[in-house]
Amino acid sequence: MKFATVALLLSAWSVVACAQQDYFSNWPAGRSPQEVGKKLAEHFITSPHQHSTIFYGEVGTWYGALTFAKLTSDTDLRDRLIKRFDPLLPGGSETSLIGPRRHVDDEIFGIVPLEIGMQTKDQKYLDYGKQNADRQGENPQPDGLSSETRYWIDDMYMLTILQLEAYRATEDKKYLDRDAQEMVAYLDKLQQPNGLFYHAPDVPFFWARGDGWVAAGMAEMLRDLPADHPQRARIMRGYKTMMAALLSYQGNDGMWRQLIDHDEAWPESSGSAMFTFALITGVKNGWLDSHTYGPAARKAWIAVTGYIDQNSDVTSVCEGTSKQNDLEYYLNRMRRTGDYHGQAPILWAATALLR
Repeated sequence: MKFATVALLLSAWSVVACAQQDYFSNWPAGRSPQEVGKKLAEHFITSPHQHSTIFYGEVGTWYGALTFAKLTSDTDLRDRLIKRFDPLLPGGSETSLIGPRRHVDDEIFGIVPLEIGMQTKDQKYLDYGKQNADRQGENPQPDGLSSETRYWIDDMYMLTILQLEAYRATEDKKYLDRDAQEMVAYLDKLQQPNGLFYHAPDVPFFWARGDGWVAAGMAEMLRDLPADHPQRARIMRGYKTMMAALLSYQGNDGMWRQLIDHDEAWPESSGSAMFTFALITGVKNGWLDSHTYGPAARKAWIAVTGYIDQNSDVTSVCEGTSKQNDLEYYLNRMRRTGDYHGQAPILWAATALLR
């Protein structure tokens, strides 16, 4: 009886595992995460900086390429990504490209040296990245939040990924607690009853990439937040509520619109890729029901990788967007090709499939 019970349980586990695996295997030609990730990471190494400073989209692409190299044990790729970074070290030839502001968009730069430091065990990279995370925690607001808190939904990734990488690098719980506090504050302030997020409290639009930053930030944090952390249940609730909303707005083509709830808006690749990353991460970690969300995640991955052109550039990427309480402003945002805003999250989604 005992052995029969064990055999039955193993059989049931096998069925569940195989069902989940089916969603994330047997890809169409050229769509495997190994092929897509390698293509985009290699392209990044030879691509120029896109702005006068190293902006957050480039940082996110660098981070995605580094984590892809780690997951595929590609030390040659990793070393070339590090070589690209080294001119940005103190005394290097490109330090003038580092954003000088105490602002989430500039401080996120620290995640690249932190990731390099974790992979190489080289203290100089860890120290270099940690200073950004420490600056972000200096002179907090009276409520304990970072002085860089501004309640734009972009920050739910920009701010939180830096503190999270600092925690991953140091295992110092202060970074994780600071991170969770920020995430909960933003959830309470910006998540709407339908599960989605306004771009800012005074901008009542569900802008795809903005909501994408939220989805990616929560998925990243939940990977590391312990089960007994006092903020985990709140963040998980916000995450699951958002994922359910995204499921209802996904198009028949697998994509999401530039304004999520506007059918007249165009399918946008960067936000769709971020949602893909968040869905894959949830299914693979068991936070989301695989039979409900697995097909949506698979469909999204196949769809968004179809926006990679022959030059390994991601197309239909929304241009950089400030906040503005104007519907036409969002609907008329231009489409870009090869913008790092789009290159980064497809790399993240590839890594999610490989974890």
